[in-house]
Amino acid sequence: MNGTTRPLLRTRAIRTRLLLLVGATLVVVCAATALATALFQRAYVMGELDDRVVDAAEASLGGAALHPESSAYLGFLRGNGHPAGMLAARLDGDGDLLSAAVVIQDAPPRDLSGAQRAALTGLRADGSQHTRTVPGLGAYRVTVLHSDGVRVLAGLPLGDAQRMISELVLVETAVGAAGLAVAGCVCAVVVRRQLRPLGRVAATAAEVSRTRLAHGDALTRVPARDTDPDSETGQVGAALNHLLDQMESTLAERRRDEERVRHSEERAMRSEERVRRSEEQARRSEERMRRFLADASHELRTPLASIAGYAELMNRGTGFVEPVLAWRRVSAESARMTGLVEDLLLLARLDEGRPLHTSEVDLAALVAEAVWEARAADSGHDWQLELSLETPALVIGDAVRLHQVVAGLLSNARMHTPAGTRVVASVEPANDHCVIRVRDDGPGIPPTLLPTVFERFTRADTSRSRPDARSGGSGLGLAIAAAITAAHGGRISVESAPGRTEFRIELPATTEPGVKQQTVAGERTAV
Repeated sequence: MNGTTRPLLRTRAIRTRLLLLVGATLVVVCAATALATALFQRAYVMGELDDRVVDAAEASLGGAALHPESSAYLGFLRGNGHPAGMLAARLDGDGDLLSAAVVIQDAPPRDLSGAQRAALTGLRADGSQHTRTVPGLGAYRVTVLHSDGVRVLAGLPLGDAQRMISELVLVETAVGAAGLAVAGCVCAVVVRRQLRPLGRVAATAAEVSRTRLAHGDALTRVPARDTDPDSETGQVGAALNHLLDQMESTLAERRRDEERVRHSEERAMRSEERVRRSEEQARRSEERMRRFLADASHELRTPLASIAGYAELMNRGTGFVEPVLAWRRVSAESARMTGLVEDLLLLARLDEGRPLHTSEVDLAALVAEAVWEARAADSGHDWQLELSLETPALVIGDAVRLHQVVAGLLSNARMHTPAGTRVVASVEPANDHCVIRVRDDGPGIPPTLLPTVFERFTRADTSRSRPDARSGGSGLGLAIAAAITAAHGGRISVESAPGRTEFRIELPATTEPGVKQQTVAGERTAV
């Protein structure tokens, strides 16, 4: 089996597992619905029959009470209104039958035989209903009532009720089977149509992995129809194409640098030092590129692997994962993949130097809004806000991106500090610049991580294995913050020690008088 067919086979395997899972779920739901309906209908029919039995027993008791002198009197059965098949009996104080008869259609009541009467013995006169099988007559629903020393047994046949329940079950089974077949066909068509773009993206990724970059082979692109930004698969395809474009331009630039180095070596001996520096720079660039591609490829592949894993787990029917929980995990991994793609695209745009949407931004209002959002998202931390009253903190920049930087620093503090940690955000305007500080009294950043904390895919947990979405990000948050700050002509730095970690953002300021600000600290407001 060659590499081209493997992604397609994996896609087909996912498709099969999804179809089996959906089919099994539909079967279980239909079976449970049919069972519940059948039990409800049976309970309803039996309840109606029990009511009729009680009515018949009360009528028989009333007829027997008219002749208290005769303990075996059953003459009331000869009256009109008694259904065919109804049986009645008189009992003594010990519960033994004194007389028993059954109503016959268009004929006088017929006395029961000894074997038939024996099937009705042992019943207590407590008004409860019982099911007894009378030889020659079938199953009956009977009850015993007593009043003023008169005990009467009455019963009605179960045959009609049982036939009605059987017919209802047959109809429900036929309707359920037809609905299940239609739903299965619809699910099969939908799943196949939805997974086709994923198979084409996987095939393109496999083709790219076999390309020999050193030989200058052209890289295959994801088809345009599979790069729709309105779908997760399309976003992955677009991000992969963008990544390949950057990789090709980087490789082309490296080849041009190497060509210039070779020409310089031939022209003059004095350029040897420059050549060595260029080669070293090229090697570092290649190493960074490989590390970036490896991390990005892993982060893009992990959500797809998680989706496939949950599908496999549900297909095996281990019982450890409920279908609703599995679909929630699939949706969470899809959202994670979407967020990672958006972060990669933002970094790519910032690397290209695209212009920002600039306007005058009030940093005090921006930071206050970010702190209030953080407090709404997590009330377990002590969120504090410190603003200056004297000088307005105005800068020229992109308000959305600056808000993203502050919100990212607050989110970073929330994720990496325990509950109860105090997080303080402050704005300090100066003559020619404004400073935003975000500090906390948490455990601090490990010293080994500080030199690379603003590099891409830098995380305290280097294993890339996270138990859930809240245990850490993809390692792009601080890199994005540094890139946005640099795009505004500012700089970002961090100082950390156990018990105090502070991020400092410095941005060029613009002055405009007449702006009044206020200070908010936790629940306090100071003017």
